[in-house]
Amino acid sequence: MHLTQDDKQLDQSPLLRVQQLSICNESGYHLVESLSLDLYPEQTVAIVGESGSGKTISALAVLNVLPEHFTVQGKVELNGENLLALSQSQLQQIRGKRIGMIFQEPMTALNPLHTVELMLGESLMRLGIAKTEIRKRCVGLLQDVLIDDPRRILQCYPHELSGGQRQRVMLAMALALEPEILIADEPTTALDVVLQAQILTLLKGLQRQRKMAIILISHDLNLVKHYADQVVVLNQGRVEEQGTIPEIFTHPQTSYTQNLLHHDFGQALAIQPTQKLLELNDVTVKYPIQQGLFHRVKAYKVAAESIQFSLSQGEALGIVGESGSGKSSLALAIARLISSEGSIYFQAQDLNLLTQKQLRPLRRDFQIIFQDPFSSLNPRMSVEQIIAEGLSLHSIPKQQCEVEIAEVLAKVELPVDIRHKYPHQLSGGQRQRVALARALVLKPKLLILDEPTSALDRSTQLAIIQLLRRLQQQQRISYIFISHDLQVIKALCQKVLVMHQGKALEYQATALLFSQPQTEYTCQLISASEY
Repeated sequence: MHLTQDDKQLDQSPLLRVQQLSICNESGYHLVESLSLDLYPEQTVAIVGESGSGKTISALAVLNVLPEHFTVQGKVELNGENLLALSQSQLQQIRGKRIGMIFQEPMTALNPLHTVELMLGESLMRLGIAKTEIRKRCVGLLQDVLIDDPRRILQCYPHELSGGQRQRVMLAMALALEPEILIADEPTTALDVVLQAQILTLLKGLQRQRKMAIILISHDLNLVKHYADQVVVLNQGRVEEQGTIPEIFTHPQTSYTQNLLHHDFGQALAIQPTQKLLELNDVTVKYPIQQGLFHRVKAYKVAAESIQFSLSQGEALGIVGESGSGKSSLALAIARLISSEGSIYFQAQDLNLLTQKQLRPLRRDFQIIFQDPFSSLNPRMSVEQIIAEGLSLHSIPKQQCEVEIAEVLAKVELPVDIRHKYPHQLSGGQRQRVALARALVLKPKLLILDEPTSALDRSTQLAIIQLLRRLQQQQRISYIFISHDLQVIKALCQKVLVMHQGKALEYQATALLFSQPQTEYTCQLISASEY
C-alpha cells in the first residue's frame, strides 16, 4: 500500500519545528512576526512572498546566522533541540552537516579565486578524509548533480561555468556533508525556464534518494506548485496563510495570495513600424579558446552565428533562449562592447566600421542595462552620482544636471530624495529603476535590456514592464529585451528572436510565435514558461 506524505507524518515527529519566530532590527521594527512551521523528513515546505517579505531572513534565523543587531525570539527546534540557545561551536556541528543551504546568486556565493575542486573539497577535508579519496568524492558529487565531464569541471573557476553549472556546483557543495535538511534560497531565479525545471527536478530526485527535507524559498507560486508539499505565504514579515498545495492553489484565502497566483502582465503595444533604427546582417560573435605559440589563436568558440534582424523606431524585439544560447554575447556586440563580424547598422551607420572615437558621440543614443543592477552600479557612488555620470561626459551645466536627474527619477517612479542613497540601501526593484534612470537620462533611441526582471518578484516585474511599456508609448524608445521568461516577452515585445546554441531558430511576430511555433525547441520553451 502506498503511503501519502500526510500518512507518513502521523507516524513521526517533525524534524524541524519553528515556533512563534519573530525577528526585529535595531530600531525594534518587526521584520518577521510569529512564524510557525513544521518540517518532516522527505517533505518540502515552501516559503513564498514578494521581495522584502522576510523569506530569506527567516531561513538565516533557522541557521542562527543573522547579524548581531537583530533580535530573534521564539524557538527553532531540530529534533527537539533549540538551535537559538546553542553556542557558536555547537552550531558549527549543525551548519552544513545537518542543515545545508544553497544561495540565490551562485556567482557571489562561490569563491572566484578557487577551483570547483578546492571549494567542494574544503568541507570534506575538515572531516579528515584522505586527499586521494576527496577527488573521488568530488567527482561523485558532480555526477550526482548531473554535471557532464566532472573531472574537467573540477579544474574550472566560477567565471568559466554557465549559470546552470554554477547552480549545480552550489548544490553539490551543500550536499557534500549529507545534510538532513536543505534550505534552497531562490535556487532557480536567474536561470532560463528549461534549466529551472531541470534543477528543481534534480532537487526532487536527490531528496528522495537521500531522504532529505527541503525548505524552498521562492517568489514564484506557480513554480512552487510543482515541487512543494506545504506552503507558507509571507507578506511584510507576517504569515498571510499556510497550508497544503491543493488548499493554497484551489482556495486561496487572502487577496495577497490570489494576487501572487494570478499575475497578468498584459499585452504588448500595437506598434506601426516606421523608420528603421537597427539592422543586423550576418553578425557572428566568436571567442578565442585556445592559443598557440606567440599567442596566436588556434581555436574559437562561436557564441552567435549569422544573426539577422531589423528593428523600427518605437518597436521592441525579444531575444529568448536557454543559458549559453548567445543572447548576452549578441547584446554586447550590438553595443560594441565586444567585437563581432558582419554589419550592425544603427541609424544607417555600420557600427563595426567605426573607431572608438567615432562611436563616442553615438553611444548616448544606444544604452545597455545589465541583468544584475547590484553588480553594475558603483557601490561607492550615490544614486545622484550614478545618474549624473553620463551627463558629465557631455559637459552639461550642474544646475541643468540636477533638473534632468529629478525628471528622470520621476519618469522611473522613484522619489527625488532617493538620490542621496547608495545601492546597498535600495531594494532589487529600486536598483533596477536606478539602472534604467542612468540609461534614460541620456535620452537614448535604443535600450538593450539584458534579463532586467529575472531576479525580481512578480509584482516588481509587472511594475517594471508597465513602466517600460509607458516609456515606449510616450517616447518611441526601441528595446532589445533579452529574457528567458516568455510571459514577460509576450507583454512587451512586438517581435521575438529565438536562439539556441548560438543560432537563430525563429524570428517572427510575438503573437505568431505563441500561436504557430515553428520548432520543437520553441514549443519546449513555451510549455516550460506555462507552469
